[in-house]
Amino acid sequence: MRLLLAARPGTWLVGLALLAVGCVSQPSLVPEKQADAIEIRERALASHAASIQDTIRQSNSLGALAFIDNATGRLVVLPGDTPGDAWARHQAASSTAPSSIPPVVDFVYRPDIAKTPETVTVKSLEEQQRLRDTLAATDTEMRKLSDSIEAVRRETQSAIAASREDVQKSLDALTEDLAAARKFMLQTAQLGWLDHEVTSENANTLRKLTAASQDLTATSTKLTETIQHLSDTLNRQLKDLAARLDALQNRVTNVK
Repeated sequence: MRLLLAARPGTWLVGLALLAVGCVSQPSLVPEKQADAIEIRERALASHAASIQDTIRQSNSLGALAFIDNATGRLVVLPGDTPGDAWARHQAASSTAPSSIPPVVDFVYRPDIAKTPETVTVKSLEEQQRLRDTLAATDTEMRKLSDSIEAVRRETQSAIAASREDVQKSLDALTEDLAAARKFMLQTAQLGWLDHEVTSENANTLRKLTAASQDLTATSTKLTETIQHLSDTLNRQLKDLAARLDALQNRVTNVK
C-alpha cells in the first residue's frame, strides 16, 4: 500500500503500523515484486519523514522530490512547488550522479497541503526538462527576432526621414530658383518696356532733330548706336533667360 508522506503526524503512525503488520485487505493490483519494491521504497522514505518535512519547511516550498540514493543509500530531498519545478531547480546543483537516482521517485507535499505523495518517473522529469529547455530556447530566439525587427524598423524610419529631408531641400531649392526666374522675367519685362519707351522717344527726338537741324546728325548717329547696344544687351539677356528656364524645366522634371 502507498504511505501518505504528506499526512499529519497521526496518520504517519497509522500508516507505519499498518505497514509493520503487513495488513492487506484486498488483492494487489500490481505484480508481487513490484508491490514489494514500492513497499520497500515507501518504508525507507517513511523512516525519513521528519527530515523530508524539515527540508520542505526550510525551503518554503510546496513540497519536494524525495528518494534514496542508489549509490550511497542516503536520503536526497529536492524542494520545489511541483515535481518538474523541483527537478529543474536542483538538477544542475545536485551532486547526485544520474546512475544513482532510482527510476521512480516520490514528490511529497508539506503537511498543510491535503495531497497524497505523487510517484513520478525520472524519465518523465527529464522529458519535462527537455521541453522547458526547448521552450526557453524558442523564447530566446523569438526575442532575438523581435529585436532584429525593431532594429530594421528603426533603420527604415531613419532612411525615410533622411529621404524626406532630401526631398524637402530639393523643393526649397526649386522654390528659390522659381523665385529667381520670376524676378528675372520681371526685370526683363521692365527692361523691354523701358527699351520700347526709349526707342519711341528717340524716334520722336530724331524726327524733331532732323527737322530742326542737320547739325544734329552726328548726335542722332551716336544715339542710334546706343540703341543698338541696348538691343544687343536685351538679346543676350533673353538668351540667358531661355537657358535658365531650360535648366529650371529639367530640374522640375527630375524632381517629379
